[in-house]
Amino acid sequence: MKKRRSEEKRILLWDRIFFGLLLMGYTAATGYLFYHQAIGNEQWYHSDMGVYLLEMQGLESGADFSYPVFFKLGAFFDLFMPAEWAITVALTLLNSLSVVLLKAAADRQIEDLWGKIPGKCSEWLLRGIVDILVITLFLVSMLSPVLLDSLPGIYGRYRGVFTPNPYHNATYLAVRPFSIICFFLFVQLLKSYEKEFSWKKGLIFSVMLLLSTMTKPTFTLLLAAAAGLIMLYRLFRSRFSNFKATVCLGLCFVPTFCDLLYQFFGMFGPKEQDGSGIAFGWLTAWRMHCGNIPLAILLGWAFPVIVLLIHRREIRDNAAYRFSWQMALVSLIMVMVLCESGARSGDMNFSWGYMHGMFFAFAESAFVMLKSTLKKDKPWYLLMAEWLFYGWHLGCGLLYFRHLLLGLMYY
Repeated sequence: MKKRRSEEKRILLWDRIFFGLLLMGYTAATGYLFYHQAIGNEQWYHSDMGVYLLEMQGLESGADFSYPVFFKLGAFFDLFMPAEWAITVALTLLNSLSVVLLKAAADRQIEDLWGKIPGKCSEWLLRGIVDILVITLFLVSMLSPVLLDSLPGIYGRYRGVFTPNPYHNATYLAVRPFSIICFFLFVQLLKSYEKEFSWKKGLIFSVMLLLSTMTKPTFTLLLAAAAGLIMLYRLFRSRFSNFKATVCLGLCFVPTFCDLLYQFFGMFGPKEQDGSGIAFGWLTAWRMHCGNIPLAILLGWAFPVIVLLIHRREIRDNAAYRFSWQMALVSLIMVMVLCESGARSGDMNFSWGYMHGMFFAFAESAFVMLKSTLKKDKPWYLLMAEWLFYGWHLGCGLLYFRHLLLGLMYY
């Protein structure tokens, strides 16, 4: 027993060192990109960072940002360093925190396999694979026509196709650590709220969701829509026998809904004179950016769809995987039917929720693929197909990230 504990400590120490080295490399690369975006312009390192810099410094940015968390964090660092460095440090900190949080979530999902894989060095290797998988999940992208000039109706790498990792948008990256916490906390609440509601978990979830909304509301809109549909379905299915539990879980959303009302009143309230508002229209906004939407969906979702086809039964047994796909479907419906009117009609801001859905579908699909590979519960050629598609997305992602590091246009 003592020898086993000593071995576990060595494995854990090695895992922390290895993951730490991977995280340092990733942090250095993303920090380099964020700093150059902060000092960039319309031609080089094009992003929204210039507007965010103005907002962080309390200057007129020409936009109404009613979600202050990221900007306040940057303003804190601005007390000690130049503004470009301050916003870089703030964003790099939040972005790398996302990696740490997803690593913790991955370890919890894989922990039932620790020590059960045959082979002398299996646990050392398994932990290393998990570390690499977590890091690469932040580098995967949409499939892109690397060797072809273009694909029919596809106007660029990113435009109209979208990616789980849009590195040109700081607020999307800043909200992700809060979204990761909220996603996995809500999965835990969904498992148990009808039997016994945990007010401790509910309170933590409520606070994290509010912080998410105050950083960027896009993930909250997606999660709230998916959660609302699930809770209503369960309420009607139980013939209102879980009404009290549903109300308790619903109360966790109240602070966030209050903040959302404040944000939307500021964005679309009476003071706006440009006719901006939320509208309904079938693919109205998407068609402005893409001429072949079915192909765009395929390029964006190839890996998660392949995993879903191979592991259909996992939807029933794996709550996190099931909720990732429930959010994915809701995000797809939202981006198809919702748009903005007036001056923002071409912005396609509902695509941010779509990309949050992509990220969690990719993450949970990768964890399902890894566990299935380790347990060898599928034919080898199906497992190989999954890994090949993941590698394809990763290869395109690395090329896309290099493209951004060189300062070229993100779309």
